[in-house]
Amino acid sequence: MTNIETGTILVVDDIPTNIKVLFDYLKSLGFKVRIAKSGENALTQIALSPPDLILLDVMMPGLDGFEVCRRLKADETTRDIPVIFMTAKTETVDKVKGFEVGAVDYVTKPFQQEEVLARINAHLKIIKLQKSLQQHNQELDAFAHTVAHDLKNPVNAITNYIEMLIEELAPIIPSALESLEILEKTHQAANSLVNIIDGLLLLSTTRQQAVEMQELSMGYLVQDVQFRLAKMIEDYQAKIIAPTQWPSALGYAPWITEVWANYISNGLKYGGRPPRLELGATPEEEQIRFWIRDNGQGLTEKEQSQLFVPFTRISQLRVEGQGLGLSIVERIVKKCGGRVGVDSEIGKGSLFYFTLPIAK
Repeated sequence: MTNIETGTILVVDDIPTNIKVLFDYLKSLGFKVRIAKSGENALTQIALSPPDLILLDVMMPGLDGFEVCRRLKADETTRDIPVIFMTAKTETVDKVKGFEVGAVDYVTKPFQQEEVLARINAHLKIIKLQKSLQQHNQELDAFAHTVAHDLKNPVNAITNYIEMLIEELAPIIPSALESLEILEKTHQAANSLVNIIDGLLLLSTTRQQAVEMQELSMGYLVQDVQFRLAKMIEDYQAKIIAPTQWPSALGYAPWITEVWANYISNGLKYGGRPPRLELGATPEEEQIRFWIRDNGQGLTEKEQSQLFVPFTRISQLRVEGQGLGLSIVERIVKKCGGRVGVDSEIGKGSLFYFTLPIAK
């Protein structure tokens, strides 16, 4: 077998014979090979120049392989480097522990060269594919952002012109009633298109943008969303119950505002008739669970499993949206260090929630 991948491999072992065997073999196949004779030296080297893959001996004096791997996986700059543990056949090693601390594979000593090469090639190829996928995702996000940005201005212009026509026709109702209804429907469609564009812009920026987590004034954010949705709340004759005091959490205010806007607007559309929405927060160990409970018909388990998947609608029987909202919510909350979910039962409504870190 010949190597199908190339890259830099760091061999970490305290036994010179093992190092020489691997160094000579891998070097002859075209790999760049570096060596470290202790866990401490390995961490120093990796910090200065991360390799593409690490062959790491488990049993070493000082820092053993488990501790070295644990520290690598705790560091954001090194957590994605694949670690293959090396152990002698005569050693009793807890392999489950190795995988728990982040290793991707094991090889045993004395080495079978073909096996070592096969495992190295497999994990280098996986890393290469992951990097390629990340690059394609970034390119796709950039394309979506560009298209959405270019569409927004002309669509906003169309919306404004329709509003002007509606204002001019309104005084001469009922003679222009039919034309006015057509314009109202066109205006609604244009607004939906604006929402889709805004969703695409937000979807692309959440993947790329780095944010600084700050303590949130959750009561203010919720009030702002209710002000934005005032007409919708009035049209649905909805009742919204919210606490006067909120626990402190960390997040990025512009994004969390969009989370509440999505949850509340969905509650208005899918809640009972009229909708009754109750908002609240429940402290957990390290996070706070923020939630909204509606009085709708509830969701089946299948519908719940599809909720946070992009471009998936709950049912053709429900009010249709652009299918982006909840997937954006999931991405936003995950990037802020939390999680999303739903508890629902047919006939008993639904409770949508998201969690955020506690502001200590």
